[in-house]
Amino acid sequence: MRHNKKFNHLSRTADHRHAMLANMAISLIMHKRITTTLAKAKALKKYVEPLITRCKDDSTNSRRVVFSYLQNKEALKELFGAVAQKVGDRPGGYTRIIKLGTRQGDAAQVCFIELVDFDENMLKAPKAEKKTRRSRKSSAPKTAPAAEEAKAEEAPAAEAPAEEAKAE
Repeated sequence: MRHNKKFNHLSRTADHRHAMLANMAISLIMHKRITTTLAKAKALKKYVEPLITRCKDDSTNSRRVVFSYLQNKEALKELFGAVAQKVGDRPGGYTRIIKLGTRQGDAAQVCFIELVDFDENMLKAPKAEKKTRRSRKSSAPKTAPAAEEAKAEEAPAAEAPAEEAKAE
C-alpha cells in the first residue's frame, strides 16, 4: 500500500531524479523561466523554493547548503545576488506555474515555471480590484452620491417657483 507516500518519483531512479531537478533548478535560476511538463514543474517547485528561502540569509553555511544541492557557482552567485534582492521581503511563493496545454507528440501537459518577481509583463499589468458577490456593500457607496446629487438638483428647483411667486 502507498499510505502517506505523496512524493512523485517521475519514473526515474533517485540519482537521476536528483540530477534532473538540480539541472532544472540551475536553468530556472539562470533564465528565470523554463518550459517543462506539469509534473516536473510541480516537483521543481518543491525543490527550488526552499533553496530560495535559504538564500535570504547570506551566510557561509547557507551558501554551502545551497551549493550541495546545485553544484554550480554561477547559479549560486545569481541566486544569492539578484534573486535574493528581489525576494527579500516576500514571505514565500517564489515561483509561478502557468499551463500551456498539451504536447503534440505524447499529449503531456506542458507548462512554464518562472520566478514571480522577474516577470516584467505581470509586474507592469495593473492589479484588478477584488470583486465580491455581495452587491449591497459595493452598490451602497455608489448610490449615495447619486442620491445626494438628485436632492441638490431638486432643492434649487423647489426654491425657484417660490421666488417667482414672491415676485408677482
